[in-house]
Amino acid sequence: MTEEREMLRDTVAALVGKHAGPAAVRAAIESERGYDESLWQLLCEQVGAAALVVPDELGGAGGELADAATVLQELGRALVPSPLWGTTLAELALLAAAEPDAETLAALADGSSIGALVLDPDYVVNGDVADVVVAAADGRVSRWTEFSAEPVTTMDLTRRLARLTPTDTADLGADPGLADFAAILLAAEQIGAAERCLDLTVEYAKSRVQFGRPIGSFQALKHRMADLYVTVAAAKAVVNEACDQPTPVNAATARLAATEALNMVAAEAIQLHGGIAITWEHDMHLYFKRAHGSAQLLSTTRDILRGLESEVLPAS
Repeated sequence: MTEEREMLRDTVAALVGKHAGPAAVRAAIESERGYDESLWQLLCEQVGAAALVVPDELGGAGGELADAATVLQELGRALVPSPLWGTTLAELALLAAAEPDAETLAALADGSSIGALVLDPDYVVNGDVADVVVAAADGRVSRWTEFSAEPVTTMDLTRRLARLTPTDTADLGADPGLADFAAILLAAEQIGAAERCLDLTVEYAKSRVQFGRPIGSFQALKHRMADLYVTVAAAKAVVNEACDQPTPVNAATARLAATEALNMVAAEAIQLHGGIAITWEHDMHLYFKRAHGSAQLLSTTRDILRGLESEVLPAS
């Protein structure tokens, strides 16, 4: 990670630590738009989170996909509800046009407009609050200039979904690989959640006492948590490579690795916390629901494996 990216990560982590504690996340879940609008403003104004992938000449920061992934990883760590994922992907879609819409990009970059990407119209992240909706299908990208949105009930309360129906669209051009970009950014978010989930479990194991000893001192639990650490660290390395080289194969392997890591850590966390983990008052069930919700978003593991097989194996 570059020095600039480390500074970006630390800045976002400080904002999240100050403004997005567990109580704030729960308040955001219950809010009208499903995210903390004041925190979104801070992220846009102080970090330029929504401007990272937009070129300088179009009002952005001129950064790379890995910069947006760095921010999403920190937001994922605390399960912060945010429109950053969809907004970033909408920007990447608009930038694929022969003549990018500078005015729309500037509004997305400063956070005054919210973007959403349609890969499956039945499950669009933040689709009910989006101002700018783009869709990728059959190798083309289009902008949905008029559409209707219907909220969808979700298991993961920290991620709003909506069912969108277009009434007017405009072709933007060839698809630059938006599904791959979406997978990589989602994988980065999953890694952040997995790391924090593991940290919370280790902290609990150090403080929970049974038979006169912290449960973390038992050899069997030490081995389980060591295995989880290795799984998360290995997945993070795969995701980092995908951020730097966003190819279809790297995107697929990143999603597989991140999904496996978060699912495994969340499941073990529920077990190691015991009955308290599934109560509404405890935050661990939110990580468990995030893990399962993210695993079904975009593509299932089976679909990703089938797509990866077609990429790496020669046609018969």
